[in-house]
Amino acid sequence: MTRHLCAIALSLSLLTPFVAEAQGVAGSYLAGRQAQYENDFAAIGEYYADALRRDSSNPRMVEAALIAFVNQGDMARAITLANRFNLTGAQNQVSNIVYTAEQAASGNFARLAEDLTAGREIGPLVDGLLLGWAALGEGDVTGAMEQFDTVSQQQGLGGFANYHKALATAVVGDFEGALALFGPETAGSLANTRRSVMMRAEMLSQLDRNTDAIELLETAFDGDLDPGLRDLRMKLADGQMVPFTGVTSAQDGLAEVFFTVAAALRNETSPDYTLLYARTADYIRSDFVDAVIMSAQLLEELENYPLAVAAYDRVPRDHLSFHAAEIGRAEALYSGGNPDAAIEVMQQLMETHGDIAVVHSTLGDIFRREERYDDASQAYDRALDLTPSDDPNAWFLHYARGITHEREDRWFKAEEDFRKALELRPGQPSVLNYLGYSLVEKDMKLDEALEMIEQAAEARPDSGYILDSLGWVFYRLGRYQEAVEPMEKAAALMPVDPIVNDHLGDVLWAVGRQTEARFQWSRALSFDPEEDDAERIRRKLEVGLDIVLEEEGEPPLPKADQDG
Repeated sequence: MTRHLCAIALSLSLLTPFVAEAQGVAGSYLAGRQAQYENDFAAIGEYYADALRRDSSNPRMVEAALIAFVNQGDMARAITLANRFNLTGAQNQVSNIVYTAEQAASGNFARLAEDLTAGREIGPLVDGLLLGWAALGEGDVTGAMEQFDTVSQQQGLGGFANYHKALATAVVGDFEGALALFGPETAGSLANTRRSVMMRAEMLSQLDRNTDAIELLETAFDGDLDPGLRDLRMKLADGQMVPFTGVTSAQDGLAEVFFTVAAALRNETSPDYTLLYARTADYIRSDFVDAVIMSAQLLEELENYPLAVAAYDRVPRDHLSFHAAEIGRAEALYSGGNPDAAIEVMQQLMETHGDIAVVHSTLGDIFRREERYDDASQAYDRALDLTPSDDPNAWFLHYARGITHEREDRWFKAEEDFRKALELRPGQPSVLNYLGYSLVEKDMKLDEALEMIEQAAEARPDSGYILDSLGWVFYRLGRYQEAVEPMEKAAALMPVDPIVNDHLGDVLWAVGRQTEARFQWSRALSFDPEEDDAERIRRKLEVGLDIVLEEEGEPPLPKADQDG
């Protein structure tokens, strides 16, 4: 399966360098290339469209413009450009995707199949599945099933083929046959996604097997049901025959092909390639909320936050995934530099979805990043009120609230939360490190702190933060020589972190390597530390660590030879 997916990805050339063939288009071409590096799809499309008005013969420029139009959600312009490109007799994989999307969205199954057969290809997996759904759209059920069987004979594609054959079987009303094809043993990992499990539950309900459907939901999600799953379970428990809504037509099936490939590509290639397929699925099926949310998430990964916000905003308020979309929109707003708007989105969501713990915890996370620790603590309080006390997943809520309590100097409450987090998730490295480091900073329970941090370092030996904590606890215990190695490793892993470099300077001073210590303090000062830290570093550079400790009323360091 992986080989076929990589072939899909590698056949695209969004980031493939090419040389502008005419001097007159160089400016637009170069601007378009720069926009590509920044994933600014609107700018990419405009610059390359301008270049193509003067030189329409460059196929790679056409491809780049097409991808930009599709990825910014402007399929109309992509179709216009693809059709003009196709009139020249040329084609490429991206123009074929766009052309196929146009035929699929209009329900022109015969033309779609004819063109695929004649060579307007996308790739073996996509082409084979599209031909199966096109046959179903033409009313040829037998031909459709035979086509899916043909795809299943190709190495690595059996899971994809069985998954789509199951959906096609359900579309024609044979839910028993669909379920036989839909299990993990036939459809592989595709049968275990949230979307797939919900569709299987709907099929079971259509067969008057609501009890089996409820058991499937509980087993698949271990009782952790989001609003959409809870709503489905409630209907099943009430004895309702839930309609099959996952894929209801051949056109939906065509959209599902692109969505399925997009979901698989997320683990195989870069977000811009994957986005092309997610946007195509969204275009073919206008109510495909899962494709809309995937597109928004990919845009976030690409740091194109305005387009991500716009995509999340398309999810209807009455849809069961609305809360998930609003959380995504708030995160995109925050990452895009608009924290006030992000907070406003979450506060409004609390009015309509205040019974969902993640709504409050997400607001708490935003407050915590904004250093509004008291507000964050209150948000985490509400999230924990909505979470069973023995839920193992609640460890992070206690950990996050512990951080906000610690930052607000409520140490008793902070330690209580950290220890509760460890009770729920024993050995969790981040919690062990934070609690251990905090104890070191407070000069409390240093032996226990060392044990915690050593356990965290063993679990995550490549974490600069944890190695810094390990070196620092050795330093605070007076075990200076033992502090050197982990602290030097931490500085190598986090070379521009002011705190780590400052700590390394102190450790080196303690073992007599004073010239190196001053070098590390100078480095720390160059990395924009907090002003209080910067003032202390400047004082150490001026008079040395021993005098600074004396001025602070701290015990002196043991004598060490100058420069070791």
